[in-house]
Amino acid sequence: MPFKRDRKGNKKEKPPAHLKGKQIGLYYAQKSKQKKELQRNRPLGAILLSAAKKDQIQKVLNSTSLQNLFTVDGGSYDHVADSIFKRDFLRVINETIDEKLMKNPSIPVQDERLSERLYEEYMSKQDNVKYNKMNKKRKKLPSYNMKDEILKVVNESQIVVISGETGCGKTTQVAQFILDDFIEKKKGSECKILCTQPRRISAIAVAQRVAEERAENLGDSVGYHIRLERRSPRDRGSVCFCTTGIVLKMMENDPSLSTISHLILDEIHERDVMSDFILALIKKIITKRKDLKIILMSATLNSEKFSKYYNNAPHVNIPGFTFPVTEFYLEDVIFRTGYIFDHKKISREKIRTYSDFIEPHVRQLEATKQYNRHVCIQLRNPECENINLKLILELLIDICQKEKDKGAILIFLTGFQDISSLSKMISDSGYFPPYQYLVFPLHSLMPTVEQKQIFEEPPHGMRKIIIATNIAETSITIDDVVYVIDCGKIKVTNFDAATNSDILAPQWVSLANANQRRGRAGRVKPGICFHMYSKAREMLLEQFQLPEILRKRLEDVILTAKVLQLGDIEPFFRELIDSPDPETVTLALDLLKRLNALTDDEKLTPLGYHLAKLPMAPQMGKMILFGAIFSCLDPILSVAASLDFKDPFQLPVGKEKEVTRMKLELSRGIKSDHLLFHEALKGFEAHAYDYRNFCWKYFLSVHALKQLQDMKKQFMEYLHEMNFVPDSNPKSLECNRNSHNMSLIKAIICAGLYPNVAISKVLGRAPIWTPNMQKLQLHPKSVLAECKYFDSNILVYYRKIYSNSYFVHDASLIHALPVVFFGDKFHRFYEGDNNMISINQNLKFKCTESTALIIKELRDRFNWFLEYKISHPGPIIWGKNDETKVLEVIMELITCEEMVLDDNAFEDCD
Repeated sequence: MPFKRDRKGNKKEKPPAHLKGKQIGLYYAQKSKQKKELQRNRPLGAILLSAAKKDQIQKVLNSTSLQNLFTVDGGSYDHVADSIFKRDFLRVINETIDEKLMKNPSIPVQDERLSERLYEEYMSKQDNVKYNKMNKKRKKLPSYNMKDEILKVVNESQIVVISGETGCGKTTQVAQFILDDFIEKKKGSECKILCTQPRRISAIAVAQRVAEERAENLGDSVGYHIRLERRSPRDRGSVCFCTTGIVLKMMENDPSLSTISHLILDEIHERDVMSDFILALIKKIITKRKDLKIILMSATLNSEKFSKYYNNAPHVNIPGFTFPVTEFYLEDVIFRTGYIFDHKKISREKIRTYSDFIEPHVRQLEATKQYNRHVCIQLRNPECENINLKLILELLIDICQKEKDKGAILIFLTGFQDISSLSKMISDSGYFPPYQYLVFPLHSLMPTVEQKQIFEEPPHGMRKIIIATNIAETSITIDDVVYVIDCGKIKVTNFDAATNSDILAPQWVSLANANQRRGRAGRVKPGICFHMYSKAREMLLEQFQLPEILRKRLEDVILTAKVLQLGDIEPFFRELIDSPDPETVTLALDLLKRLNALTDDEKLTPLGYHLAKLPMAPQMGKMILFGAIFSCLDPILSVAASLDFKDPFQLPVGKEKEVTRMKLELSRGIKSDHLLFHEALKGFEAHAYDYRNFCWKYFLSVHALKQLQDMKKQFMEYLHEMNFVPDSNPKSLECNRNSHNMSLIKAIICAGLYPNVAISKVLGRAPIWTPNMQKLQLHPKSVLAECKYFDSNILVYYRKIYSNSYFVHDASLIHALPVVFFGDKFHRFYEGDNNMISINQNLKFKCTESTALIIKELRDRFNWFLEYKISHPGPIIWGKNDETKVLEVIMELITCEEMVLDDNAFEDCD
């Protein structure tokens, strides 16, 4: 066959001579398709077990009778002994939320003695100097002027929509109006208000502010409840600020919210999944609880949509009260600073697209002579639309030098990395001495003690500079902000069902976002807002951001719906204010079935029931349950917390290579990003008295690591409550008997992350491929990206994200046996003369018949054991019974790395 060589010098088959033009392209496309099909069907290697190993396993299987303890019986669960677990589980799978709501709820009732006491306490505060001082401030808020109207409509209607511009006071005042009205009428004992916030930081900050306004300590009439922290208020005559996730957890056991008199859903315009869920559930609840008052609070954006969703519920609008805010755009910023953008290599298509969009605007500026020639030249450079921290720094310097007002400056950026980078640039610039400027990064990782300082008035002669994400758009109000710098972008993760990938990228803000950001200035005096995009770009901005339910994975959402007993998923999703893409729903259901969390008819399995109770992605939940069963919990908890919440490593600008070098040092040759997370947490804990130096050396975030520690403790508390571990200490010896076994830990990681499997070439590293031959790249932040040699050709990962290519952000090299053992759709077959086994039809391995049979028997035994253990929760007691003998032999199998890689198993394919 004639051939030519490609650019790499490799042989490339020539097309037949009679083919011309497009036919040649089609020929190569067909050849590529055939080659990928060949690769897909080629075995990844040969699995070998020695005769002695097989003998040992068979002896254990013959000597134990675990399978006789129970049988799988088609879903009746008669084999499960009566227990709290069984009663709760059967109730969830056999009862619906409608049936649950039919039961008569115990609603808040009057306790006259308590109401009288609450009234006396309230009246005694009227002479309190601090209370009266705060009251004077409250009376200046626009919402206070509408107190009577708000109370009237709340008393007369079951559902009310209250909208208001930023700064009107609705978040802090409405709950207080209702509580004080009940107390004044000597009905305080009947009032128990739950007020949701979309973020943890908001719930804490608002609770602190409201308690301060009431001249009280947190825990009196005001409290908060978030995922890792709570400060509960008194049981009655109170307001509790909480996240939407907490409300859903309450509704699992008490769907009618029987002890709550008023549910206030704040910031509903943000449209997070949990808020949308609650909005749909409210429709069911209010038919049974006519006494429950629902108050939906929104910025003026789109509030009519919520009113319409509830049959045109009454709508009260609180007029905003802000001083005038002058808006400037990128044109003005360039003019003020004289900034010159770099000229970077950009595709012709991008240049042409940008030119078509910007040129009419620039020509108009030139015609009207609004700006000088320099501004017009810079606007024609596509680089001006990227987030430019150097330009923001120059603008910041310009504001501080030229603007007379010394009010606070609020800068909106897209995420933690930009915030960290700009904070360092400000510190290193020399223009912002610490005795004149207080610089506060504002993000969810900050401890609450530091967050509180952001809201306090700075010492005389000092100015605050706050650098924040969109958390400061609506959830957080900083009264003394006068200047806003809006980068014009917001970081959003969108899920692409077609490629089953997350797409993470900064995108343009919506007009609603921009208006909220502008509204942060001018709270106490006239303000200024600098938008870092042109007037032309503003004309193309969308009105609103896409609701979260339309742009995220849905596995955890579906499990939440199942444990709330909402029945079939698709009919419930159709009841939401916006329904998700059916293809995304199908993908999520398929994954949950492959995880054994749902049956084929969408019923929760015992495993799925436990996963739904754990506040984490189902893959992480499965991982920590297996970590508990195999007694290697501490490292598995570190991995699960890091994947579910936050990678603790930081990446300072210009220090990428140094960060990589220190990651490799910390990983100690372990070819796993997941175990690197564990090493980071282990080192942090080992350096308790010197943790800041440890974190500085290895580019780790102290805040993130402390949060991860808290999450590990909370995960253990959940496992303890579910009776899978004897206590809630992550370091417990009983729970970490096998934590030294790195091969076992990687196998458990595989059990949790499967089916997220990728395949590499036998020798070498990138690129890697999905089993369906989609090309992937290891992200530069992965330690495997620096690995010169892979000793296995299989990887597992959690996040596959598209930016300019499909990148795997975290990965672990694993051997074949964990995949074969924990994967789904195990199949034994012959291919020619070769005995083969496959997982899910697309991961194939050569294997002798005796090895295949013994693996299958052990898999079946483990699946029986797993169902029994999940249905009969209890700590593993090693060395006491048959179950641990089976676990020990499973550990020996899945940590046995006897595999021959087939040098022809994986060739280049493009």
